[in-house]
Amino acid sequence: MFLLVSVGGILLVCGYALGYMYLKSIWIIAAISVGAILVMEPILALLLFRDVPTAGSLIGLVFGALGTLAAIIL
Repeated sequence: MFLLVSVGGILLVCGYALGYMYLKSIWIIAAISVGAILVMEPILALLLFRDVPTAGSLIGLVFGALGTLAAIIL
């Protein structure tokens, strides 16, 4: 597991660096990262565990998507 976590961490840092290099703002990268977690985690839970999301999860998904879009557009 340590090797897998290390590779994932290195790829994450490289992704942040690459995003910063092109967008010139770490805050956009942070918003996209948090938004991606908020959007992808419920989808993965549904696909992997076959667990239907609750109303709170769906509201969080919508707000996460809206927050990511607001950070990118505004």
